[in-house]
Amino acid sequence: MVFRNVSAKREKQSNHNRATTISQSISMEDLKPSLANSSPLTPIGFLERASVIYGDSPSIIYNSTTYTWSETYRRCLRVASSLSSIGIQKGYVVSVIAPNTPPMYELQFAVPMAGAVLNCINLRLDARTISILLRHCESKLIFIDQASCGLISDALALFPPETKRPLLVLIADDTAVEDSLSSSSSSVIGGEFVDSYEEMVQKGDDEFRWIRPVSEWDPIVMNYTSGTTSSPKGVVHSHRGIFAVTLDSLIEWGVPKQSVYLWTLPMFHANGWSFPFGIAAVGGTNVCIRKFDAALIFSLIHRHHVTHLCGAPVVLNMLTNSPDNQPLERPVKILTAGAPPPAAVLFRTESLGFDVGHGYGLTETGGLVIYCSWKSKWNRLPATERARLKARQGVRTLAMSEVDVLDSETGKSVKRDGASIGEIVLRGGSMMLGYFKDPEATKKAMTDEGWFFTGDVGVMHPDGYLEIKDRSKDVIISGGENLSSVEVESVLYTNPAVNEAAVVARPDEFWGETPCAFVSLREGLTRLPTEEEIMEYCREKLPKFMVPKTVVFMEKLPKTSTGKIQKFLLREKAKSMGPARTSRL
Repeated sequence: MVFRNVSAKREKQSNHNRATTISQSISMEDLKPSLANSSPLTPIGFLERASVIYGDSPSIIYNSTTYTWSETYRRCLRVASSLSSIGIQKGYVVSVIAPNTPPMYELQFAVPMAGAVLNCINLRLDARTISILLRHCESKLIFIDQASCGLISDALALFPPETKRPLLVLIADDTAVEDSLSSSSSSVIGGEFVDSYEEMVQKGDDEFRWIRPVSEWDPIVMNYTSGTTSSPKGVVHSHRGIFAVTLDSLIEWGVPKQSVYLWTLPMFHANGWSFPFGIAAVGGTNVCIRKFDAALIFSLIHRHHVTHLCGAPVVLNMLTNSPDNQPLERPVKILTAGAPPPAAVLFRTESLGFDVGHGYGLTETGGLVIYCSWKSKWNRLPATERARLKARQGVRTLAMSEVDVLDSETGKSVKRDGASIGEIVLRGGSMMLGYFKDPEATKKAMTDEGWFFTGDVGVMHPDGYLEIKDRSKDVIISGGENLSSVEVESVLYTNPAVNEAAVVARPDEFWGETPCAFVSLREGLTRLPTEEEIMEYCREKLPKFMVPKTVVFMEKLPKTSTGKIQKFLLREKAKSMGPARTSRL
């Protein structure tokens, strides 16, 4: 018994000595990343996981076609396998030009699964611009929706003879609009297609081991800026960045599992703000449509019990002005961004039963990184005040480290008074890697101080919520006073006769610049307002120097495919009018 006690004491002492030695030999600094804890983050894994958890649940609905998550996963694997078999290698750029159809959704996953970089092309770009972009990104293959065959044919015809053309794959669609362009184009480039999309699905291997990134900083997508400026740039994002912005958006918008998402936002616009990956993460249902139509939107919301959709403010405006609009049977969450939404439009949208969320992001952030996070106490405010608060862009998301507004002269943070204007700057986990082949533009936008300069002008309110006032190039300087075109537009949108409005600078002989308003009117008006009546309406609500001195009525305002009004075209039009001759009084 004594011997056993001595042995037990010796063993206890030995264990103590061994633990002491280990604790002394392994410090915090010695604990490093390993293969077990540093697997590269990638949003592609969201689809793989969805196929296990939600395998029998609907993933995509398009007209009479429905796929499950297990089917979508297998289809993506097969396309990735087919891409690899025809020589698409890691790092190659693969382009797609298509509306929001099932292939467009699947390619968000299938192209990166093959190790390639996905480049979504804006449907509404002209052939010359598309030709420039395809050559710039060195695209190796293009998936082409049949309605865009003519457009791509024209774009490829502009390639220099010595430039190697990308391979072509046709996305056939029985519901595509049969117009003269699409019908005549198939014969032009029909013989050049190496395959069709569905043939690639059929021939591919659904046991294909998709190619995981070696580093989470590997590129996954490249998108060109939306065309509101005359020189679009190729924005490259990493697996890590898209992973971060996807989870950020799900958390901030509060998207529950198995939601039903209606694709009113083009997927070619910043990869649909990264929601293709997000809806896979929550095992939701993607309701796909070829084009926006207000009557169809309301029909699909009712038929499929849609819970979520996204769109630029122009989408909200179209829904509220549609003769087919009707109060919703149940609330539908709608997230808007892309341009500062007028409070009047937000008010009308919520009156129909939509629960409007508002955020801010750029192509360079991969999605929305600032949200107007709603406070429950604001629900007790009058509707007009709620709309005013919701029109603000808001606060940073979890993965966005810092957001600030810097004075352009001092480089310091502006006062949080809701009035002091500066440029909005960002830093955080979902920022782009940079602009492809454009180190000068990358360095100008992403400075050594660690900020990304957005080019947007805003203010910071006392409660820490950000509000955009304008793009830096859209600020109008009249008689030495800086005025925000957005503020003038917000007033114009409250006029019951106004459908859309955009305000730009027009040269002025005395004031230097004065506001020029381009306005489209609502349909069905019994009496059309005059220019003077629009100006008088603004005089009642704005300081005199902010009142438009010129009003131009247009049937439609020029827009990008994502709904942003192309102000650079309107600025050119205002400039072509020549200097205004306004009174000094």
